[in-house]
Parts: sequence; C-alpha cells; structure tokens
Amino acid sequence: MNQVEFYEAKLGYEMDSWDLSEALKNGENLVIVDTRANEVYEIEHIPSAISIPHRTMSEKTTKNLDRTKLYITYCDGIGCNASTKGALKLATLGFNVKELLGGLDWWKRDGYTTDGKNGTEGKTIVCGC
Repeated sequence: MNQVEFYEAKLGYEMDSWDLSEALKNGENLVIVDTRANEVYEIEHIPSAISIPHRTMSEKTTKNLDRTKLYITYCDGIGCNASTKGALKLATLGFNVKELLGGLDWWKRDGYTTDGKNGTEGKTIVCGC
C-alpha cells in the first residue's frame, strides 16, 4: 500500500467531530453508537447516540439494527479503545462502520452539545480542519 492508498483507507474508517456534525446536519444515513457501559452513557453522551456497549455486541443484540446505515462508534477518547472494539465487532457482524476520532472528549473540546445527566450546551468552535 502506498501513502495515498493508506490515507484514503484511513479516511474510509475514521471521522472527526466536525465531519460527524456535518453528516448529522445533512441527514446522512448513519447511527452513532456509544460503545461504553450504559452507566456512563446515562451520565453524558453525544445527542442521538444509542448505547450498545462493545462487550454486549453480538448477532442477537444487533439483529434489529439497519444494515443499510453507517455506524459511527465512539467511547471516552484517545485513552479508551471501546470504540475500536465496538467497530471491530460491528464490522465482523457485517455492518459498515467508522470510528469517531477522539470520542466524546474531542466532541466536547470542539464545542458540541452533549446529552445525559451531565449534558452540556454546545459552544461550537470553528474547526480549521
């Protein structure tokens, strides 16, 4: 694989918070999946995200998910690999998946709104990406 192929492939499997925000604004066919434990999802999560902890993902627990959608997995951030584990499990089960770079941490750092018990109102910072 050459450099161009590598970076094209990388963008095929990851997105950042600005890309996700734009995809949501544009009504793209996607589902945001919080792959952390349900307890932390309840405390704070990305709006419209569904909670499917990576440890519970299986054919049975995902049988009602729409396989025509793109699934965006996330976790706490760069110190957590639950989103990677969730992305791998969903891909293994036949879903189209991308991982959110930086997870909830970078979503919040970029100024986006969160929901849950500790949800915050967004103060979107213009991304220079």
